[in-house]
Amino acid sequence: MRLRKKYWARPELESSHIVVTDHYVHKGKWNDEFKNTNEIHLELGCGMGGFISEKSKQNPNINFVGIDLKDEVLVFALRKVIKVREVKGSENLNVRLMPLNIMLIDDVFAKDEISRIYINFCNPWPKERHNKRRLTHTKFLTNYKKFLKTGSEVWFKTDDTELFEDSVEYFKECGFEILFSTYDLHNSDFKENVVTEYEAKFASLGMKAMFLRAKLI
Repeated sequence: MRLRKKYWARPELESSHIVVTDHYVHKGKWNDEFKNTNEIHLELGCGMGGFISEKSKQNPNINFVGIDLKDEVLVFALRKVIKVREVKGSENLNVRLMPLNIMLIDDVFAKDEISRIYINFCNPWPKERHNKRRLTHTKFLTNYKKFLKTGSEVWFKTDDTELFEDSVEYFKECGFEILFSTYDLHNSDFKENVVTEYEAKFASLGMKAMFLRAKLI
């Protein structure tokens, strides 16, 4: 579905101190941005922010960076994150949001700067000629390894079976160990799931979510 342009979204994003628009100046300095040395988790394609706002609330001693291309959805993520701050009563919120094409992520983070990546319901790019655009493709995984700590994990959710099965092979090919996988997340014994907006919608229709945890070895 094509999003209608919201011309007010970018000014609202740029007016917030938790939105990072100078993408490349924080490389190797993200702990300075958060003003602490806590580990940093990264969500690729954070959408409207339900996942990252809930994660930040559950984990106050972890820093989170959410990236999405579209101002029109990222502005709603900003509002949800701000609500978390209002509830917590803290100005030093443990979230930063960044409008960015994920294909340009190479120079955003330095070696060993990220401790976990979340990829939730990314575009499956089903046509073979488009497979390299998948966020779990070996092309992207190779880039993530440049800033992921050894032993760190990627948590991946999808409702697309072909993408899920291909991704298992992508991870193995790139030196990741599959620690956990399921074709039916909501009926599995995995207890740490945070439901995204998209996930809640399709789960109500009886569709199943697939999930894996892959560890960089």
